[in-house]
Amino acid sequence: MSSGLGGLNKSPSGVVVGVCQTQLPVVDTKEQLHAQAKRIVELVGKARRNLPTMDLIIFPEYSLHGLSMNTDPELMCKLDGPEVTSWREACKQNNIWGCFSIMEYNPAGNPYNVGIVINAAGDIVLYYRKMHPWIPVEPWEPGNRGIPVVDGPNGCKLALIICHDGQFPEMARECAYKGAELMIRTAGYTAPIRASWRFTNQSNSFCNLMATANVCMCGSDGTFDSMGEGMIVNFDGTVLAHGVTGRPDEIITSEIRPDLIREARVNWGVENNIYQLYHRGYVAVKGGAQDCPYTYMKDMMNGTYKLPWDVKIKDGTGEGFDAPTRAYACSDE
Repeated sequence: MSSGLGGLNKSPSGVVVGVCQTQLPVVDTKEQLHAQAKRIVELVGKARRNLPTMDLIIFPEYSLHGLSMNTDPELMCKLDGPEVTSWREACKQNNIWGCFSIMEYNPAGNPYNVGIVINAAGDIVLYYRKMHPWIPVEPWEPGNRGIPVVDGPNGCKLALIICHDGQFPEMARECAYKGAELMIRTAGYTAPIRASWRFTNQSNSFCNLMATANVCMCGSDGTFDSMGEGMIVNFDGTVLAHGVTGRPDEIITSEIRPDLIREARVNWGVENNIYQLYHRGYVAVKGGAQDCPYTYMKDMMNGTYKLPWDVKIKDGTGEGFDAPTRAYACSDE
């Protein structure tokens, strides 16, 4: 399927997506935080000028805070804080949807790693807390709000996951199961993850008949080298657009077609895997087998999940974090 020349030629049912390979910033002070929030506002404007057909501009995880893993409350954000407020106004002024990243203040524990989607009217329509922080490196509280799916631009069903989330097939499957036609994956990954980034993005799309838009931070902050690697992948796993140059602040664009995704999900027989998961062997038996043959699923539900080998690293002490003492409590607060 064509990308519409990167979205230049937009079809009536299409959604033009841009992923911004944002320059990795250094953010150690409140002043640097404010300056980086302003830079993101400028890039929203660039996105609109860059491609008048663009519906949605996506910024990577850590595009505001950088990769310091600093949990200083002075640097943490709130949904009603000045950073998010400025992005809401930028989306409204530029008549474009945007996906943004913040580290959210949490009075009950460690901050949350949060992604939000703002519509072209400036409203927050999607609010997601990262379910799988990249342990043992990241100190963020595990997300407790599930994976929301919302109506996006031109009626496209949107979901958002963050970075390491995308290494778990269950995350992409949950997005699709809840109806997502486009899954956003934002990341701060550095170069060692390049290969797994590429094949998991393609697998997440193909295994769920779902388009994905994926982007990492880009460039160096003097310590880490982020890789960019903006990837927009079609529902059959074909890469529609790929930022292979590693150029900071480059916006990679493509059109996706939710109408063709819906058509495939209804009409495909071969490799309609999200349906066939629960209808095993429907050629042989009426309706297929509708059971749960997977031990790990049953064990998670029963609280008896246990690997058949020992795992040595079970906290973040090797990365300089104190061993946690709080037990997890699921709450949406």
